[in-house]
Amino acid sequence: MKWTLLSIIVVATVLGDLLQSYEMKRSGEQAVDARGLAKLLRMIVSRRYLLLSVVAMAVSFFAFMALVQIAPLSFAVPASAATFVLETALAKLILKEKVGPRRAAGALLVLGGVILLAR
Repeated sequence: MKWTLLSIIVVATVLGDLLQSYEMKRSGEQAVDARGLAKLLRMIVSRRYLLLSVVAMAVSFFAFMALVQIAPLSFAVPASAATFVLETALAKLILKEKVGPRRAAGALLVLGGVILLAR
């Protein structure tokens, strides 16, 4: 069960972050004042991918809550770091972001840590 929950967390987090990044890059920079917050909230409900990203992050949150009920926090947090590896790869492939060698090496180090936890 813990691996199923962890898989849900990773997939939902990666999906949520990718969709959020995609939509926010399309919308441009937003103001942080009260008027900007209202505009941001209107934008969230008007853009389906952004709304879907909020739903995906909620799924991730509730799956994480379920995971820490059945597994130690010292497992749940480091294991969920697998999202960094997938997000880095997908940001390069889907969002066409530049991923330099240092960033790639960092993601591989995280992957090594996740593999150590799995054993």
